[in-house]
Amino acid sequence: MKIYFDNAATTPLHPEVIKEVSQLMASTYGNPSSSHQFGRHAKTLVEQARKSIAKHLKASANELIFTAGGTEADNLILQNAVNNLGVKRIITSVIEHHAVLNMVAALKIKKNIEVHFVKLTPQGAVDLEDLEQLLKDMSVKTLVSLMYINNEISNLLPLKMVANLCQTYGAYFHSDTVQAIGHYAIDLEEIPIDFLVASAHKFHGPKGVGFAFIRKKFGIKPLIIGGAQEHGTRAGTENVHSIAGMALALDLALENLDKDKKYVENLKSHFINQLKKLDKNITFNGLSNDLKQSSYVTLNVRFPKNIPMMLFKLDLKGIAVSGGSACQSGSDKGSHVLQAILSATEAQKSSVRFSFSKFNTLAEVDFALLALKELLD
Repeated sequence: MKIYFDNAATTPLHPEVIKEVSQLMASTYGNPSSSHQFGRHAKTLVEQARKSIAKHLKASANELIFTAGGTEADNLILQNAVNNLGVKRIITSVIEHHAVLNMVAALKIKKNIEVHFVKLTPQGAVDLEDLEQLLKDMSVKTLVSLMYINNEISNLLPLKMVANLCQTYGAYFHSDTVQAIGHYAIDLEEIPIDFLVASAHKFHGPKGVGFAFIRKKFGIKPLIIGGAQEHGTRAGTENVHSIAGMALALDLALENLDKDKKYVENLKSHFINQLKKLDKNITFNGLSNDLKQSSYVTLNVRFPKNIPMMLFKLDLKGIAVSGGSACQSGSDKGSHVLQAILSATEAQKSSVRFSFSKFNTLAEVDFALLALKELLD
């Protein structure tokens, strides 16, 4: 049996998305910038996708910029905030995705940006009192960058509360929402987020395509120079079939959201309950075992001891999981998230991130539990 429990890293394409993308690759090959009918048709598909995605978010279509994914979108937003909006100070956390942390570090060096890291609770939640104090002390233009759902421990940020705090104190708010788009409804009319990002492959869409949302009151300058595509904000021929596939994937994700959420949440809940029976000393990192304060997709499990080559052993049994962010899989430094919230002793124990989707089954969860029992005996 082959079981895929690494959906926080990437998701399998929805069969309908595969069909749509395949058809468009064969039939719609015009350049969207061309004036002939082939180009016009391609351009129409791009703009229809933009309108469809914007409608889901309750945003304007001209507030969306298509990118190659979340990392590019984060980079685009952070650099524009500093270079074009006059941001001199960034408030973030030490457990953000490296798309944010590494960009912030680069801006600190290159642009002499002041960087503050908000305090975290022992479970890795943002300390809102500390965040407010940092905002009260604001003397220069400030950007707050905090992810909605942590990609390793799945903690949920109280998004509206943070957005309202930023609005109260006049700070810009950017949220990496890569783990949330397609899994949670976000209403940008109700929540005053200035910037957010998405990546299609996190919600059963194609890899290599995503978008940035940037409030229309902010001007934006491109990172990639060369042409006037994306209304002058990103040069390069649009990835038409992937953009259309992303829009369809989001349609499919959101039209069945409540049903799919309930189904996946049941898988996670069953897994938590059975893990506790398997070994009473098994614990959970962050708030990932709290169904109200974490994403229903991800569970980060800490085992009672270090189990050498645990991921490899699970892989041999046909179970695909992760020890942390897939983007850091080539690093030997371990999880920066777990190092930030765990003691040195606890961080030495084996931790595994299991992340589920609507394409997983209860039988797969039970198979994984048997495999874990063997490794723990």
